[in-house]
Amino acid sequence: MNILKSILSAFLMYSKIPVPQVEWKEENRRYALSFFPLVGVIQGIVFVLWRILCSYFGFGDILFSCVGAVIPVMVNGGIHLDGFCDTSDMLASYGDRDKKLKIMSDSHTGAFAVIKLAVYFILQIGIYSEIKNIRSAVIIAITFVLSRTLSGLGAITFKSAKKEGSLQDFVKPSHKKISISVLITWLFLCTSSLIFINLKSGVFALISAFSVFIYYRLKFYKELNGITGDTAGWFLQVCELVTAFSILIQGGI
Repeated sequence: MNILKSILSAFLMYSKIPVPQVEWKEENRRYALSFFPLVGVIQGIVFVLWRILCSYFGFGDILFSCVGAVIPVMVNGGIHLDGFCDTSDMLASYGDRDKKLKIMSDSHTGAFAVIKLAVYFILQIGIYSEIKNIRSAVIIAITFVLSRTLSGLGAITFKSAKKEGSLQDFVKPSHKKISISVLITWLFLCTSSLIFINLKSGVFALISAFSVFIYYRLKFYKELNGITGDTAGWFLQVCELVTAFSILIQGGI
């Protein structure tokens, strides 16, 4: 029962998918990070189905890519983009650690966040416009799971910049050994699937994802002496964009 409640807690926090409500208490979030990649599975399925519909009805690349860029927001409610924007504002500042943390906790959106968000969507739509077939859509869909798997591993294993916050709501009560084991299983499944579908694309996607993961750790240990929920959202968005672009560069899309 705790496992089911952990799954529901993960979906309630990290998606807009309608699921039964569960009480917001620690025991119900013990394994939630283990099932965070499941949100990526649903997002990936919707993305692939959209590619199938576009192919069937003959919809053009622009419509596919625009809706394709919106699908993640529809599924997760923009929670990760919110972290991306807050972190973008923080990175544009020149204050000390306390000021940077304060910027990220501010509910107002700064100019740099708006600019980087616009650039992000332009790049994402451009990359998605090159997805011409279902196999390519499946490869991208798997990276949605991969990004959440690495994000979950980072949340559990990296140092936190704050003692409280949305990230700590899931990290503190988590059963770390079990969560790490489950996330490593997710990582194996993503790796195997990517390589099975297309060896070159899989290798490029994995190298890119792990490169962003390492950069994420180094960057925010330097900036904040740890990570936060906002930086986790920043990582997820950047990871998905970079992996998609790397697949495009090597010709896998």
